[in-house]
Amino acid sequence: MNNIFFYETEIGIIGIRENNKSITDIYFSKVDSNDNIEETVLIKECFKQLKEYFDGSRVKFDLPLEVNGTEFQKKVWNELLKIPYGQTKSYKDIAIAIGNERASRAVGMANNKNPIPIIIPCHRVIGSNGKLVGYAGGVNVKEKLLNIEKIVIK
Repeated sequence: MNNIFFYETEIGIIGIRENNKSITDIYFSKVDSNDNIEETVLIKECFKQLKEYFDGSRVKFDLPLEVNGTEFQKKVWNELLKIPYGQTKSYKDIAIAIGNERASRAVGMANNKNPIPIIIPCHRVIGSNGKLVGYAGGVNVKEKLLNIEKIVIK
């Protein structure tokens, strides 16, 4: 059975789910689930690393991750992991990097389904014009995350 625990953070409530070996989901609100509500060692470590990220002392996460999605989504999420801290890419940049230049919209949909936001940094993907567009946690949260990384928004 999976475990989940919720924390209050600088960006609001965060829920962290794990499956006894890997982080599987991060939520931007409380969610109903049949999971055990338990603060496991892995969930505590994930939250510790998130707090370090929020205070600017962590630029890279070191956690076991397990994502469920289509092959296309996994390809996109793997590419997101390559975006360096403090930098952004456009949806088109990601589409080109995965070998399908015309897939910008599909990249956006995969971003929207990212089960482990922040750690898989979908907040670092912006519009081609440099504008913030959509984010599961809200554009205001995306902007806060980019500000933590000192990314200047146009």
